[in-house]
Amino acid sequence: EVQLVESGGGLVQPGGSLRLSCAASGFNFNIWAMIWFRQAPGKALEWVSGITNGGYRTAYSDSVKGRFTISRDNAKSTLYLQLNNLQTEDTAMYFCAKSTTALDTRTYSDLGQGTQVTVSS
Repeated sequence: EVQLVESGGGLVQPGGSLRLSCAASGFNFNIWAMIWFRQAPGKALEWVSGITNGGYRTAYSDSVKGRFTISRDNAKSTLYLQLNNLQTEDTAMYFCAKSTTALDTRTYSDLGQGTQVTVSS
C-alpha cells in the first residue's frame, strides 16, 4: 500500500521559510517521479512542482518559481520542498503525490494527507 506522510508545515510570517518533507513507503520510490500540490481554502487542487525519478529534472508553477525548491533523497525515500520568501497567497494545505511514471511531473496516482502552511503576520 502506498503511503505518503507529509510534515514540516506551520505558521510563518511573510518573507519566512519552511521545509516540507514527505516520507514515502509501500512502493519503490526510486522509479517514480514525485509531485507537490497545494489547495487553498475554497479553491481547487493546484500543481506546485514535480521532480523526475532520478532528480535530474524539475518543474515549477509560475507562482512559485524562484522561491520554492523541490528535491528528493532516494536512499531515504523522502521528498522535500523548500519554501522561501513565503507570501500570504502561499497559505494552503500542501500535498505530496506519487506520479504515474518515472518522468511525468504533473500526473499523480496517489496523494498524501497533507501538511498545512499558513503565512500570516
